[in-house]
Amino acid sequence: MTEQFTKKRNDFLIFGSPLIEDEEIEEVTKTLKSGWLGTGPKVHKFEEMFEQYQGVKYAMALNSCTAALHLSMLIVGIKPGDEVIVPTMTFAATANAVIHAGGKPVFADCEKDTMNIDPLDIERKITSRTKAIVPVHFAGRACNMGSIMDIANRYNLKVVEDCAHAIETEYQGKKAGTFGDMGCFSFYVTKNIVTGEGGMAITDNEENANKVKVLGLHGMSKDAWKRFSDTGYKHYQVVYAGFKYNMMDIQAAIGIHQLPRIEKYWKRREEIWNIYNEAFEDLPVFTPAPIEPHTRHAYHLYTLLLDTDRLKINRDEFLDEMTRRNIGVGVHYIALHLHQYYQKEFGYKRGDFPNAEWISDRTVSLPFSAKLRDQDVKDVIDAVKEILKNKVK
Repeated sequence: MTEQFTKKRNDFLIFGSPLIEDEEIEEVTKTLKSGWLGTGPKVHKFEEMFEQYQGVKYAMALNSCTAALHLSMLIVGIKPGDEVIVPTMTFAATANAVIHAGGKPVFADCEKDTMNIDPLDIERKITSRTKAIVPVHFAGRACNMGSIMDIANRYNLKVVEDCAHAIETEYQGKKAGTFGDMGCFSFYVTKNIVTGEGGMAITDNEENANKVKVLGLHGMSKDAWKRFSDTGYKHYQVVYAGFKYNMMDIQAAIGIHQLPRIEKYWKRREEIWNIYNEAFEDLPVFTPAPIEPHTRHAYHLYTLLLDTDRLKINRDEFLDEMTRRNIGVGVHYIALHLHQYYQKEFGYKRGDFPNAEWISDRTVSLPFSAKLRDQDVKDVIDAVKEILKNKVK
């Protein structure tokens, strides 16, 4: 029989619930009333703002980070038979973008402490067919881009950075997403700033930027979205077999107000991060590794690892107990090589990537958002402590 517990929230604390303020709501309303709902001037404004924030020449708004990753694979020339090294500790979109471009994702293990892709394993996985590396800045922690770029340069490999967790992330004073050929960002509802759905690709290469713009809107010639503007109808040419990956003005209307608050939101998450670390330091868990010198963590996910060797409860039982207390939780991630598709398609199996498997069996993501009130944070801490207090072996 499940033991009784003493504390349960009256309302369910949604995992990753975004902080939406009045300005976004008013801007969306104005956009709806304007009649211009699709790709238009607000998307262009959001792109310019993101270029300035990231310090890059070109930012191309899309409907998801997945779209940005897929187009980036095409931009860097991935073709059938090509191999692309990606971490197994990531979301499916990272590997699927390679597959949709015709390539083969080759998984690499992560570092046990940082959860980021291990540069040593990257080098071990390089073959004559390897064409690119996709480092993922996991949970907002910067990958070791010094080592990764050194490997890429020595082997003449392209680099596409998956920055879905990493809008604010920096490595050695340089923004994540600006090291490789392309950087890909997410504004999904759980991300640090949101547009509901949405993504961005960034680059300093004008040719690459123009290709993303064209491929992301049906393959129509550059700036085809202006064809219905008040300057008069513009004819266009279809120059590629493109995709329907464009962002809408409705989405950008949210983003242009979210982005100016990014530092304010970052500071709140940093505060919660430190409160969690202090609260959990004496529990049978592993808190996130210290932040590396000369880097900036985006504080996207707070991942707690259960010390299951010392506990009488496993990770999934812990998840259930948190949910029973009306607290939403996540799992980031079950390593890709443990999912049936990648096992069936590429022959991966448990035992191939020990660090990622160790994390996969123990990891839980706690509520972690600028929207959290002090009482919400306290509720999370109290729940974790109550669940674990009598579970030590």
